Amino acid sequence: MKTKTMPSLMVEETEDRTLLAVKDLRTWFELKRWGFISVGFVRAVDGVSFDLKRGEAVTIVGESGSGKTTLLRTILGLARPTGGEMFFAGRRLNGDRGQMERDLTWLRWQTGFVQQDPYGALAPFMNIRRILMEPLIINKVNKAEREQRIRESLEEVRLIPVDEFLPKFPHMLSGGQQQRVVVARALLLHPMLIAADEPVSMLDASVRVEILELMSRIQKTHQLGVIYITHDLSSVRYFSERAFVMYAGKLVEKAECKEIVHNTLHPYTQVLLRAIPDPEPENVAQMRDIPAGEPPSLIHPPSGCRFHPRCPHIIEGLCDVDEPPEFEPIPGHFVECWLYKDNGSPGTE
Repeated sequence: MKTKTMPSLMVEETEDRTLLAVKDLRTWFELKRWGFISVGFVRAVDGVSFDLKRGEAVTIVGESGSGKTTLLRTILGLARPTGGEMFFAGRRLNGDRGQMERDLTWLRWQTGFVQQDPYGALAPFMNIRRILMEPLIINKVNKAEREQRIRESLEEVRLIPVDEFLPKFPHMLSGGQQQRVVVARALLLHPMLIAADEPVSMLDASVRVEILELMSRIQKTHQLGVIYITHDLSSVRYFSERAFVMYAGKLVEKAECKEIVHNTLHPYTQVLLRAIPDPEPENVAQMRDIPAGEPPSLIHPPSGCRFHPRCPHIIEGLCDVDEPPEFEPIPGHFVECWLYKDNGSPGTE
């Protein structure tokens, strides 16, 4: 019997073990007055490029409104890209709306999504068995396999004994247990990529560590690619191998996590590090040297470097005029900042 092919997915050769490659990705949202007059665009993601290896965990970090969630939603096919290219598992996604919709079935099999609010992500009128059964039914998993997959996923996230949790409703679980159910649901279709959008931001501090350790163990056990979104730079080093710092729709710094933390290059990343709470009591009362100001408007972003209105190291006549390219002052450490124009070669990632 002849097998149908997906028209919008073209097989492409990818280097080594690349799972996801994003090239100059842009996701803009059009603003309209009175419903039909265009008055501009919100440039939520504006020229983002990176890659993710199979079995690798990366973190995208940045403050609220930087475009992290929109980037994640675009990768998952929940938002339509305005421009650029995406390659997933050796296939090219062209971003056309009609074809992209037809490809969602394929994408759902390959990706799992862990939402920020576990209670809001779970249907309150369904019990846990029904919640986990839903994606299996939608994706036409063999009926004989459904119960087995549900039980395996719940055991994987340590919700045991399984029979005790299956008949419960979300409101009967703690916040940590709810998030474990969300993680279990993301694993049901045996994906290659897990996307987690600030999965621990609404949990208690002790529970956050448990969920991060759980996700790290699952990622290593199954060799999953993971994209972890957070605004908390302090947790990056414990979960992922590389970190990407996002500001105003752009990735301004990319490097291994230890390199980002111990050899920070971009002034914005330095601000994020200084904003981490200090556990030492004598340091709590000290004022931190944090630049004043707010993130720029994504409707009318500033010319040049988007951080220049808040940057303490601005080079007048350059940072406020020309947008910086990506430099590589240290092998594997990429930064979009004019401070490194004399000691960094153009990035090649």
